[in-house]
Amino acid sequence: MFKKLTFFILFVHLLSFQMQAQDKPALDPKLEVAASFGAYRPIGVSATSTNRLFVSFPKQNKDYQFALTEIIDGKRVPYPNETWNKQGDEDSHFVNVQDIFVDAADYLWVLDSKPSTSGSIFGPDGAASTGQFKLLQIDTKNNKIMRIYTFDDLDKTKSGLNDVRIDLQKNLAYLSDPGQAAIIVLDLKTGNSRKVLEKSPFTLADPKVVISYSGIDMRYKDGSPFLSHVNGIALSHDFNYFYFKPINKNHLYRIATKYLADQSLSQQVLEGKVEDMGSVGVTHGLLADRNGNIYLTTSMDYSIKYLSPDGKIHLLTQDPRLLWPDSLGIDGNGYLYFSCAQLSRDPQWNNGVDRVELPYRVYKIMLPN
Repeated sequence: MFKKLTFFILFVHLLSFQMQAQDKPALDPKLEVAASFGAYRPIGVSATSTNRLFVSFPKQNKDYQFALTEIIDGKRVPYPNETWNKQGDEDSHFVNVQDIFVDAADYLWVLDSKPSTSGSIFGPDGAASTGQFKLLQIDTKNNKIMRIYTFDDLDKTKSGLNDVRIDLQKNLAYLSDPGQAAIIVLDLKTGNSRKVLEKSPFTLADPKVVISYSGIDMRYKDGSPFLSHVNGIALSHDFNYFYFKPINKNHLYRIATKYLADQSLSQQVLEGKVEDMGSVGVTHGLLADRNGNIYLTTSMDYSIKYLSPDGKIHLLTQDPRLLWPDSLGIDGNGYLYFSCAQLSRDPQWNNGVDRVELPYRVYKIMLPN
């Protein structure tokens, strides 16, 4: 009887392992490793039209060296210089680079965002009660900082600025703020910012959408699920549409930027201008290309998908190495780059077990024709 029971238990474990293995896709031969970083976790990724690749690293754990780097011959070079990447006062040093974005004119925008405890999507971690935020504009032609925005009119006790996109046509920046469940519109001329669509049905996370991997839900110590309000954002190449969604929501939304630029419109009117683009699943980073495609990183099925202008969802790549694919960038040669942050593999989401698979990497794949 004991032997039969032992055999049965082994059989169940083997069956469970096989089922989990079958859940993962095969390796995609089209997927290339663009850079490898050992124990340093990449978050922000962006590239210029001249094929320069930039990668940022958040200051979240002991394995931290540089906040912002340019990848040259596969190596991380501190950018724009070493001084900005050393510890120092907030005005002239990076605190916690969250996102980077190269605009249509090849300026690199750096969102240095250390959220308050309440504004962090990672949950309570002993962070300061007041966040620290700044946005830098860097001219990649001469590597000089052009301007720094400090968000003086932002509620820094609640905010958690996450992603940024630049509208050169209207001279505006759009930022996701999961801390306030809002979109922040920054006037690049005056430096003034304002909050729109705050706690709307389109910016709030759905608590019923619980992220789970290998049968383990992402939950905090108190049992509540990981939740992120509006997070990933994208701006169409013609600057006409702004796309956005919470991580914990299945639908993608967009709004015409002419409405975001109109300060006379009320919250109610703005909500009426939002378009539901349909269900795309749980996603993280978003990015638009010049052909009108909107790319979406999806960790629960190890994939990168894209929404084409005709409203259809397409699979670009699916690979078991896509562990929490996050930020994206496009270079001048038609490659899409993206980081794999492996956030869901951290000990806090896995009963104290570190399931991160080193090295951390940034991958690249050719854009669809």
